[in-house]
Amino acid sequence: MTPQKYHAFVPNPLPPQLRYERPHLLKTLAHAERTIGALQAVGDLIPNPDLMIVPSIRLEAVTSSRIEGTQASLSELFYFEAADNYTDRAKVRDDVLEVHNYVQALNHGIALLDQLPLSLRLLQEVHRVLMRGVRGSTSDKTPGEFRRSQNWIGGTMPNDAIYVPPPAATMLELLAQWENFIHADTDFPPLIQTALLHYQFEAIHPFLDGNGRVGRLMIMLFLMHKQILTRPLLYISPYFERYRDRYYDCLLNVSRHGDWEAWIEFFLLAVVEQGEHASRSAKRIYDERERLRLDLQTQRASASALMLLDLVFKNPYVTARSVVDALGITMPTAQKAIDRLQAMGLLEEITRRERNRVYVAARLFEILTHDEQVYRPD
Repeated sequence: MTPQKYHAFVPNPLPPQLRYERPHLLKTLAHAERTIGALQAVGDLIPNPDLMIVPSIRLEAVTSSRIEGTQASLSELFYFEAADNYTDRAKVRDDVLEVHNYVQALNHGIALLDQLPLSLRLLQEVHRVLMRGVRGSTSDKTPGEFRRSQNWIGGTMPNDAIYVPPPAATMLELLAQWENFIHADTDFPPLIQTALLHYQFEAIHPFLDGNGRVGRLMIMLFLMHKQILTRPLLYISPYFERYRDRYYDCLLNVSRHGDWEAWIEFFLLAVVEQGEHASRSAKRIYDERERLRLDLQTQRASASALMLLDLVFKNPYVTARSVVDALGITMPTAQKAIDRLQAMGLLEEITRRERNRVYVAARLFEILTHDEQVYRPD
């Protein structure tokens, strides 16, 4: 059988010859920079920023994975994490495990930034966690390792693919150049540098699987590496998922036509929309939390009930065991706190069983997600 010929794309090293001083791009860039500054200020002002960080990381995980075709809801992820102490993993959908891995990978990457600069080594560690134990990951997906064979996007073979990344023999040099640009002394504003890095990573496609998720995860890590944000507050995958076709077209048109301007504008608009959304959500969450705390304090609720309130803002699903583990209290004390929040109508039991009961704060879930249905097990 005659081998099929194909053309692989080899991107030029960063940075490109690029003019971003056009009035509309400068206006969008300024808007994006103001949005990031305002978001950082919100994170500094909120007494407990984890109330916005923990749910937002999970929303990012769900939407970034959904772009790749993984169908798991935010409520399924919350439920899995709350009930994980006794969940039969054989019954958990692979999609939920993949999204859960994304959360673990991002948290791992953030923790590594205290020890390592953003680097290829760090991203390999992130990829290892992302691909741990998921479909095919122990054999053909090589977690934490750069590919040694050709991959492609779309089609059944490279010769009928939509896009063919650079050959493995060329890839390592491109990755080294990409890493150098992370630390380069450049005149590009950090947000534009982020857009360039994301495109280049996607163009190189260095892993056999998980490239899109690692590339989007890298955005937050780079902003923290540059100290544009000191906390993981900005998640733009919901925008990419909402405009998925435009997202892919912009990336592909850089490769095909050198259209950097359209990609950068799209990226900056994503920063603006998601940054403003994060600031509004933070205020809404904080206001609701303060209202409920006042109700509990008026009723002379225990300290455990007040701590539990903060816990359900991070994950609206709880079990007595998850409360014990999170708050370091006894099982009877945890159950009393749950009973108090259930009596005030904040929690409801959704498993209809005597043991290993799961509760959900449906109203809080709606505040965190807006339009998603609460997951209730069969």
